[in-house]
Amino acid sequence: MQAIDLLLRRRSAQTLTEPGPDARALELLLASAARAPDHGRLRPWRFIVIRGDARARFGELLAQQLQRARPMCSPEAMENERRKAYRAPLIIAVAAVKDPHARVPMLEQILAAGAAAGNILLAAQALGFGAVWKTGGAAYDEQVKRDLGLAAEDALIAFLYIGSEPPGGNEPPPAQDWRDRVTYWNE
Repeated sequence: MQAIDLLLRRRSAQTLTEPGPDARALELLLASAARAPDHGRLRPWRFIVIRGDARARFGELLAQQLQRARPMCSPEAMENERRKAYRAPLIIAVAAVKDPHARVPMLEQILAAGAAAGNILLAAQALGFGAVWKTGGAAYDEQVKRDLGLAAEDALIAFLYIGSEPPGGNEPPPAQDWRDRVTYWNE
């Protein structure tokens, strides 16, 4: 697949099942992420791989976060939150571990981690997997960050769900017209 074709056909998967990426594919995903643009060569990204039985614990983190945010939520809502950990066989949490002493602004450090997350999505598609980028309240929760080994000042920017798409998976959405989002300055 040509790189331009990959970019033009990129989409978010709707349903993800086994098999997920094996060890070699996971290495390729993470190596692709590490090639993201990175002003100052800070490598601010961190990747937390969640798979197998770890998904049950991750589901508990999601449910606990929901209960902190909405103390009166129903048991059904809690169970729905737990099930999110099983959307795919592999989840990669992507964080920006920010260096406040670097000459590179914090925003650029976060953007570099976002570019790394985008590279993972593209690499997954190139390897024949489906993927989707999610966040939700858990991405902004201090306790979830701590439980994932991050500091309060770090930014948890993505939960990337990766797996196989069932046969006949969704087609890419129609091409969006980008022209109304572009201006040509000073012309």
